[in-house]
Amino acid sequence: MAILLSSANEGVINRWHGLLSPYPMEQAKTLAEVRRRCAAKPFDLILLHRSLVDLPAFEELRKAVPSGRFFLLSDQPNEQEGLAFLKAGIAGYGNTYISPGRIAEAVRIIAGGGVWLGQQVIQQLILDAAARAKEQQASPDTTQRLVGLTTMERKVAEMVAQGRTNLEVAADLKITERTVKAHLTSVYEKTKTGNRLSLALLINRG
Repeated sequence: MAILLSSANEGVINRWHGLLSPYPMEQAKTLAEVRRRCAAKPFDLILLHRSLVDLPAFEELRKAVPSGRFFLLSDQPNEQEGLAFLKAGIAGYGNTYISPGRIAEAVRIIAGGGVWLGQQVIQQLILDAAARAKEQQASPDTTQRLVGLTTMERKVAEMVAQGRTNLEVAADLKITERTVKAHLTSVYEKTKTGNRLSLALLINRG
């Protein structure tokens, strides 16, 4: 998998390079260089430092590289920025100084064709989905997919659908975060959702 690291900050480039060392990588320090490199060869993933682009500049870049899988990393990520760039076509959004485990997860998901978002953006999407779902009526299929949940699984699922984090759910239910994750794994399998946002959409419709 070929990766392009794009930042004017040498320290950031070096950090990303260290975290992704198993993969072949190239570097670009300006937006113009990103364009040139993407025109010369395809990249499976493009890590793009937020300091290089504003929203209009990214929209132009997206038009120039329509097949690019862009992972935008911001020094101060927030949900409004993430949602705006998500609508413009990014495949991932997170903190510039993302942890090794989370960047590995993000790369795997984005390279596999999915979208990876930081927790703040996911929480905002869940809350927005909940607001919209109040206007919709539950379908028989929705109700049926929730029937198989245990009482505890239903509690966990409903709290996640309200935008609560795993830590908040664990604290409120007086269980460990690991137990919350185990319940969510079971809930995802039973409801055929697979992630927090899809689960929230299902719960809020039901």
